[in-house]
Amino acid sequence: MNNSRAQITAVGSYVPEKILTNEDLERMVDTNDEWIIKRTGIKERRMASEQEFTSDICVKAVENLIEKNNKSVHDVDMIIVCTMTPDFKTPSVAALVQAKLGIPNTGAIDLNAACAGFTYGLHVANGLVTAGLNKKVLVIGAETMSKITDFTDRTTCVLFGDGGGAVLVEYNEQYPSFLSSHLGSQGELGKNLYCTDLSESINGESLTTTGNITQNGREVYKWAVNTVPKGMLSVLEKTQISLQEVDWFVPHSANLRIIESICERSQFPIEKTLKSLVEYGNTSAATIPLALDKGVTEGKIKRGDKILLYGFGGGLTHAGVLLEWTA
Repeated sequence: MNNSRAQITAVGSYVPEKILTNEDLERMVDTNDEWIIKRTGIKERRMASEQEFTSDICVKAVENLIEKNNKSVHDVDMIIVCTMTPDFKTPSVAALVQAKLGIPNTGAIDLNAACAGFTYGLHVANGLVTAGLNKKVLVIGAETMSKITDFTDRTTCVLFGDGGGAVLVEYNEQYPSFLSSHLGSQGELGKNLYCTDLSESINGESLTTTGNITQNGREVYKWAVNTVPKGMLSVLEKTQISLQEVDWFVPHSANLRIIESICERSQFPIEKTLKSLVEYGNTSAATIPLALDKGVTEGKIKRGDKILLYGFGGGLTHAGVLLEWTA
């Protein structure tokens, strides 16, 4: 039974100005536009400048939210930044956002669940607000993936981009947005998608130590298309809502071929799926809020719509959240 008291009241997003097209990549590595589109569906991605970091992207996404929704964040009492590309190990990106936005009385934490980060962040925000611990929470999914991408490796550099999206989650007993959620992790498969830091092994297995993101695309694909359809059903089983009643599916925009396979296996129409990867690439924790904001801006998402968000990726972790759009 749904006992949420949390409502998503606003959404905003931001992507850096610099565009990296498939044609640009043709001049950098052994690849071509046809190969990239056939395997990923990505046409272009955005790149942060040398002096632009995840906290800068977060702030601009929140400023966009404020401007579009005529909202104030002065009374926000918790900031959750979902990212795997923080400016520093410490201070947290959330603390930097608090300072840059001048929010006077708020908690600030970073959450790293990689590409599932934003859905994890929503789950945590819903819990905090519903429990009465917080009244107004900023949840931001933002990444500067270009800073951990090896642009000589054609298997990864064609995928990743930079960007961010933000939502406000506020206390509202009458019009809660959250209907159900489902979380999962399989850390034993973490070796298939990682970025090295202090350790050089996962579960005793040695890693390539470039400091850049490394993935076994085939294994991640197999895991995602098996895991996500089951997870979608687990989210819905906690409600009286069937998959046929879901108006929009917003999966992590990792790769168009993965999304197509997930839709095929779950028998969900791809026409009712919102994506951000064609224009922005795989922006990890930012793909879902970017797609969500795009859906609202284009007038696709309407009040009362049932929206199933599902994030999946590094960890390996996954998380789904079912919303009723009440903003």
